[in-house]
Amino acid sequence: MSSLIQSPASRKQAILVTSLIILWYSTNIGVLLLNKFLLSTYGFAFPIFLTMCHMSACAVFSYISIVLLKVVPMQRIKSRSQFFRIATLSVVFCGSVVGGNISLKYLPVSFNQAVGSTTPFFTALFAYMMTLKREAWVTYACLVPVVAGVVIASGGEPSFHLYGFVMCIGATAARAFKSVLQGVLLSNEGEKLNSMNLMLYMSPIAVIVLLPAALLMEPNVLEVTVLLGIEHKFMWLLLLLNSTLAYGANLCNFLVTKHTSALTLQVLGNAKGAVAVVISILIFRNPVTFIGIAGYTMTVMGVVAYGETKRRYK
Repeated sequence: MSSLIQSPASRKQAILVTSLIILWYSTNIGVLLLNKFLLSTYGFAFPIFLTMCHMSACAVFSYISIVLLKVVPMQRIKSRSQFFRIATLSVVFCGSVVGGNISLKYLPVSFNQAVGSTTPFFTALFAYMMTLKREAWVTYACLVPVVAGVVIASGGEPSFHLYGFVMCIGATAARAFKSVLQGVLLSNEGEKLNSMNLMLYMSPIAVIVLLPAALLMEPNVLEVTVLLGIEHKFMWLLLLLNSTLAYGANLCNFLVTKHTSALTLQVLGNAKGAVAVVISILIFRNPVTFIGIAGYTMTVMGVVAYGETKRRYK
């Protein structure tokens, strides 16, 4: 009898989680594909300014979500040292996003995702270097196919671009470094922030860092952006949609983790990369080879094995 009473609630929870996962996939893959479209197809070749637009949207929507809508309780910064730690994380995060956007100018989404799948390798490396945290030897062994797969995929990638590849590797390493650095800098229980509050404080700092960088390294960005806006009537709509999706991806990431678990998010993330690859190939029709597909498959299988062994030997 009790199971019959609980079943509607369970059904509602299942529908909620499924909806959140679909939204998470849609926002993540959507912002990735729109980034590629704007940067390499549409003619908006300004990855730093694009990242600044993303961070501006994250700052505005984070304020609305936390301060006005009270989606989560607001967490205050308690000390100057905590602020400087958050600022450090923000700069590293900027580097990872800008590097990823630059790589999309030169590399197809499929290869970008293949390189991005090596994040666990860099995470394990930085975790050992910064905290001397060791994993079981089996866990480290699983990282071999992760790296080997990208090496194989690189050799079989028809659209391989060295500069784009270097930027993609740098972005992946910066993303891993940020996650490890976050654990180290905000390890104090009294200073821990949930991801939404962390984004609230990181985003304005990122805008302050990225604005002079964009004006210095992309000096004609404002002029070209205005001209593109006049020439293409959907320019501003695309930029607004892209920036909104960037925040939506962060929000859905938080909500999926809240209603499932970090492990579920990791598994879903592995599948998301494969889905993004298939969709990008169908949309942009970039050439792929059997060697490239085999290399990417090896990397994904290595990431899955790494996550499983890390869970078992924790």
